[in-house]
Amino acid sequence: MPTPRSGVPAVLAALSNLDDPVRRKLYEHVVESDAPVSREQAAAAAGIGRTLAAYHLDKLAEAELVTVSYQRPPGRGGPGAGRPAKFYARATKEIAFTAPPRDYELLARLMVSSVEQDDSGAVRAAVHEAALAEGRRAAVASGGDLLAALRSCGYLPQVDDGRINLRNCPFHLVAQDHRELVCGLNLRLIEGAIAESAQPDACAELAPHPDRCCVVVHPAGSK
Repeated sequence: MPTPRSGVPAVLAALSNLDDPVRRKLYEHVVESDAPVSREQAAAAAGIGRTLAAYHLDKLAEAELVTVSYQRPPGRGGPGAGRPAKFYARATKEIAFTAPPRDYELLARLMVSSVEQDDSGAVRAAVHEAALAEGRRAAVASGGDLLAALRSCGYLPQVDDGRINLRNCPFHLVAQDHRELVCGLNLRLIEGAIAESAQPDACAELAPHPDRCCVVVHPAGSK
């Protein structure tokens, strides 16, 4: 859930953690990783020592910008295996701050509800066309680089055996109550990005998953 408006001081305190360039680099590495990150992995990614990485990661955890879990390295278990190592992952809690206060989530929910109540389907079709156009615009602005276009839209793309998995849904909160409409919008937006990219023969497909966007992108000829 997003941070409530009454928690503005807490929001500012959390966001201030990202002022430090080292801390921000560690945060970005954790957010962009598909699996929880150890202190050693984060330190190597940021080019700093493990102790310093641990300090910054724990500060991010205190601010609820990342979550913490404990696990033993693969192949180590039972007596004598030592304490489980600390791992860090992207937090599901959303933090937003606007000054003066704005509520764009409420606007999105009202608009989505209006689309769903339109029995003619005309509004839904218009939304899909707008999503296609926005995807095309993102691809053009990214010079035809599909990954860059998807990243600019907030999808956190990751290539896995040629397939592009999208680890984040930019519309996650609204999608919880309006999944069909939002997933359709995601699909059209991504199709628009593909059409104007250097990979126009790639194929976007709905493949709902609880921990990522509902769309995956397959390379040309794989479907």
